[in-house]
Amino acid sequence: MAEAHYRILQLFFGLVFFIGMLSACAPGTPPESEEPLSPVSDTALLATPKGWEPIAAPANNPVTPEKVALGHQLFFDKRLSADGTRSCYSCHLNENGLTDGKRVAEGALGKVLTRSSPTLWNVGYQTEFYWDGRSTSLEAQAKAAWTGGNMGADADKVVTTLNSIDDYRTQFESIFGESATPENVVAAISAYERASLFCADTAYDRWLRGDETAVSASTKRGAELFAGEAGCGNCHSGVLFTDMKYHNVGIGMKNDEPDLGRHRVTEEDVDRGAFKTPTLRDISRSGPYFHNGSVDTLEEAVELMVNGGIDNPHIDRENLQPKSLSDEQKVDLVAFLRSLDCGGSLETPELPQ
Repeated sequence: MAEAHYRILQLFFGLVFFIGMLSACAPGTPPESEEPLSPVSDTALLATPKGWEPIAAPANNPVTPEKVALGHQLFFDKRLSADGTRSCYSCHLNENGLTDGKRVAEGALGKVLTRSSPTLWNVGYQTEFYWDGRSTSLEAQAKAAWTGGNMGADADKVVTTLNSIDDYRTQFESIFGESATPENVVAAISAYERASLFCADTAYDRWLRGDETAVSASTKRGAELFAGEAGCGNCHSGVLFTDMKYHNVGIGMKNDEPDLGRHRVTEEDVDRGAFKTPTLRDISRSGPYFHNGSVDTLEEAVELMVNGGIDNPHIDRENLQPKSLSDEQKVDLVAFLRSLDCGGSLETPELPQ
């Protein structure tokens, strides 16, 4: 019986992987100010985890080892922020599943933001960014985070500083044929994110490849529930465990002035209170949960979703219905989600001085 269940899961996750990769290509409706840098180049494919779809880089930002190394340094360099206290990594920490572990993000100069920091694992597969999908390229997202609330930087002042550092100036001139500019700073950071931030070797992945000892019996039961009775795969589909679409599950909708999420981008009534489905990879380490960090633990998040979210006029009842699961079944679901913990981590580079 266990072998039959395992084969069913192989078939299911193979199917949702295919569907999930198709949905990743669905176009969005971004603000006019955040257009992608260029069309995607079919010739700029990156090396990606075995069995996964390849990632393509923009035609005008091909990935090279040298550019990735430069982006790695910039990602960790606090001199890019307004007050020298924060880097990209400050909001995307290893121990917090590449989030900051806070309810809502905190930016430079003491600025408190309104939404939580999403994980960056496998971010190169995303085609729309932020909880509401308002950016349509990694480059646009990086520029907005760098010069907006997250890091609060004056980009021109920062590149002046970078160009005063011999090693940085030499790298930029070698890679881009010019000294640092705001555009090639975000190009390098985006290249690093596309080429390096992979979470693909979890206990779940090892089990799916045939290692029956990689996970517990509880995890295996949880995987069956996830794919079947619990209905989690309706939205958490594909190898990334996200359909990359937007759904209202009720979080924050009882507030006096609720955050309307995707509606702020599309102005479509169907998108009121809808937020992007988060990936479940490394989910056990990336709490607090949901776009406003309002749920502290993974167990509480599972309980909320099993109960059908928080009812409101715009909730996505097509995909989210209350389920009658036992306490033991909920424990099994959590065990499965914990099997998606990522084994890798981001290494701090030596920074130019």
